[in-house]
Amino acid sequence: MQETVVIIGGGAAGFFGAITCAETNPCLQVILLEKTTKLLSKVRVSGGGRCNVTHACFQTSAFSQHYPRGQKALKKLLPSFGAEDTVAWFENRGVKLKTEADGRMFPQSNSSETIVDCLMQSAKKAGVEIKTGLGVNEIQVQGEANPQERFVLHLSNGERITASKLLVATGGNPKPENYQWLIKLGHTIESPVPSLFTLNVPSSPFKDLQGVSVPKAKVKLTGQKLETDGPLLITHWGLSGPAVLRFSAWGAKVMHGLAYTGTALVNWVPDFSEDQVRQQILQQRQSSPRKTVFTNALFGLPSRLWQRLCELAEVPDTVKWSELAGKAQNKLIELLLRTPFEVKGKTTFKEEFVTCGGIKLEELHLDRMESRLVPGLFFAGEVVDIDGITGGFNFQAAWTGGFLAGKAMAQTA
Repeated sequence: MQETVVIIGGGAAGFFGAITCAETNPCLQVILLEKTTKLLSKVRVSGGGRCNVTHACFQTSAFSQHYPRGQKALKKLLPSFGAEDTVAWFENRGVKLKTEADGRMFPQSNSSETIVDCLMQSAKKAGVEIKTGLGVNEIQVQGEANPQERFVLHLSNGERITASKLLVATGGNPKPENYQWLIKLGHTIESPVPSLFTLNVPSSPFKDLQGVSVPKAKVKLTGQKLETDGPLLITHWGLSGPAVLRFSAWGAKVMHGLAYTGTALVNWVPDFSEDQVRQQILQQRQSSPRKTVFTNALFGLPSRLWQRLCELAEVPDTVKWSELAGKAQNKLIELLLRTPFEVKGKTTFKEEFVTCGGIKLEELHLDRMESRLVPGLFFAGEVVDIDGITGGFNFQAAWTGGFLAGKAMAQTA
């Protein structure tokens, strides 16, 4: 009787686990179940439809620092299958990747379909049996009496299948009730909360500047240690861009606890100290006394942003640098360094939302991604309590976890 391995979830981690398992041990029957009719849906939409496969950072310690949750685990896992291995894996299958200035890596085709096709073809070639529109209603664990039939899966179409090993790669979900079936298997769930979201600022005086961005800003939450930097984008609903997405990733639990409210302070000139900002303004007053403040943006800021900061600092649009009042100057400096935004809610960032939380890492043999509680049960991807900032880090966690689980599942019962 042929041994069967089942993968639940047709996303990045599920596919990678299935392919690795089937390629490592061709004698196994590998079945991948996806409850929807869409396979690899996040892969398709990632990076604006280009698929941010991984990040060009090839040192384990440096790479793992991009994970608000799971840093220590990734330090152990990445040497087995890291970013370099991901690049090689896809290139060996005819998909070359390219690196952008910020380190993100995409297929040279600039299309996520290239990655989807590669995974689909690799699965087909390895003999993975893919079934869509088929959910799992219940999992029964039968123990070690017959290792080849350790798990009984009750499917949504009324059928039952048995498996020797089971990989759960169902992704994250912000609703705790969606983890009940895993709790029934004995596992503990780290409370799931959303990550990678943008900030809603309904009363923002910058709303009409939507589309204006700066290459580097610092975002800080008052009363908390939470602070991140990076490119920042003004939107019609509030604030977005990598600085804000990092802020939401590192502050996922803090912001959840605050019901997504609080005061965010934006420093538009993070490369300058307060003294340097003051000095540059003084220098401008001396070198260009007859120029108007309003139309002479400093620090490389976009003119529309500079003018709005001047308006908020009550700098008249006709006043010259030599005429700038001390009170208005101080207010302008304060706004450059600490513009307050009253946050009231969040907005999901496109389709790239991530859930932090999930299966507790202490309950896994990390080198195999296997449950310590239920032998033969494996986990990979967002369903475990590992999540990264934007930039290809969440996909890398999926490739790494899927690879390790796939290798371990390929060992015969």
